[in-house]
Amino acid sequence: MTDSCCESASAGQQALNDPRWRRILWVALALNLLMFGVEAVAGLLAHSRSLQADSLDFLGDAANYAIGLGVAGLALQWRARAALIKGLTILLFGLGVLASALWGLVYGATPDPYSMGIVGLVALVVNVTVALMLFRYRAGDANMRSVWICSRNDAINNVLVIAAGGAVYGLGSGLPDLVVAFVMAALGISGGWQVTRQSIAELRRPAATSEGTAPAREPT
Repeated sequence: MTDSCCESASAGQQALNDPRWRRILWVALALNLLMFGVEAVAGLLAHSRSLQADSLDFLGDAANYAIGLGVAGLALQWRARAALIKGLTILLFGLGVLASALWGLVYGATPDPYSMGIVGLVALVVNVTVALMLFRYRAGDANMRSVWICSRNDAINNVLVIAAGGAVYGLGSGLPDLVVAFVMAALGISGGWQVTRQSIAELRRPAATSEGTAPAREPT
């Protein structure tokens, strides 16, 4: 997940005033929640850490769409609270994927490359479908651009999972799966931490203002 994916919660109102845009976001939200569950379960059953890590992207994007639909038009405090929940969720899930990858590095079995390839291909189709629906909005405001970039980048992640499955099949080793998982977990932890830190900063800003704190004047 790129930084731009995390900025849509604080975007303006232009996208929200387009009924077609909102319908697309609802479809994207449903698809991402569905694929989060599918990849998380498939990753556990197939012993694939990269599938588990890729499900993190679907979770993050679902939260991104939900925030864009639900709180983007509200006050900064509400947007910051929602973004804080999103950031903590992504951060905790990223840490869980990292722990799973570390466990797999020591004790894990070789993942099922067929499950990796099939589920990765389904995830790729979902992300490409969402990206095509969002294509006409790619040059819009920050909210529109961020969800387009998210879907585009997630399709690239799906290609990595499919490639890892092919490498596992060819090499007979789970190492390619773990490498992709570590990369995705690191991106998830980084993105979750950035959202959490920015949300806390935004929540503290109004508090400082309400306490009557004023900037010091320079001596004349």
